[in-house]
Amino acid sequence: MSLSEKLRSELSLPIIAAPLFIVSNPDLVVAQCTSGVIGSFPALNARPAEMLDEWIERIDVSLQAYRTQHPDEKVAPFAVNQIIHRSNDRLDHDLDVCMRRKVPMIITSLRAPHDVVKKVHEYGGVVFHDVISIRHAQKALEAGVDGLILVCTGAGGHAGLLSPFALVREVRRFFDGPIALSGAITDGAGVLSAEAIGADFAYIGTRFIATREANAVDDYKAMIVESQADDIVYTPYFSGVNGNYLKPSVRAAGMDPENLPEAGKNKMNFGSEREKPKAWKQIWSAGQGVGNIDDAPSTRTVVQRLAREYNEAGQRLAETARPA
Repeated sequence: MSLSEKLRSELSLPIIAAPLFIVSNPDLVVAQCTSGVIGSFPALNARPAEMLDEWIERIDVSLQAYRTQHPDEKVAPFAVNQIIHRSNDRLDHDLDVCMRRKVPMIITSLRAPHDVVKKVHEYGGVVFHDVISIRHAQKALEAGVDGLILVCTGAGGHAGLLSPFALVREVRRFFDGPIALSGAITDGAGVLSAEAIGADFAYIGTRFIATREANAVDDYKAMIVESQADDIVYTPYFSGVNGNYLKPSVRAAGMDPENLPEAGKNKMNFGSEREKPKAWKQIWSAGQGVGNIDDAPSTRTVVQRLAREYNEAGQRLAETARPA
């Protein structure tokens, strides 16, 4: 059985919930996993660093208890996101915690994770890596990752500009392992579409921000519910890396999303000098799929809705393909 098949057998839907900076917490991860999709969180969300061990233990205990109480239900594994960048001075500590706790999946970002892969494989875990280009995908595979997360145009947070139709098909020319696809997927039809073009999993973030369990302020959730695709701006200004953000949050910070300063400037002038608004805390991220989000229910309700939409889309395709 391939890794893709093994992971799929543990899920109710082929979905990996993206790790959301600040937003993802143990409550959200447990709700995602017990609903049958892979839940995840960035290690850096656990603050101070010592709290990471507590978070992982809490998730482990909660998932085991749910498995015992509901033996007939699918309970998915969880993942921890590690930022592989010299600016992350917690990496060694956080990785040691994940190794000791034997976290099933590690999601790596920003740099090819050579050393991380070796350590995770030592205890039997798997590594999936975020990429936005063919070059990044090849470097990640050279590092020995088990799976790729293709972050395409329209994805929330740090996103690429390539169409999923282009990136998935090119990657499939040299990689037959598990692929998760990210980019404006907010409903079950989108999940099925990801599979149809060659991905194994849909990688969904924005839809889970607008849920009860998410650690996002009510105004952020309401902004997602009220926004459309035109309300997303793509810019490197706030974090130094190109990403998608909600224009209303940019305006609320006193800036014009259509005329942002050049990236790389640390401060700007609004009549009096002020610090640049902070990405994630003041400038809220979302993907272009926000126009398909109309409420902020429980995570279980979201996953059940995704399942219904996924099945309905499959039925429509079957009927379309049926001979006359």
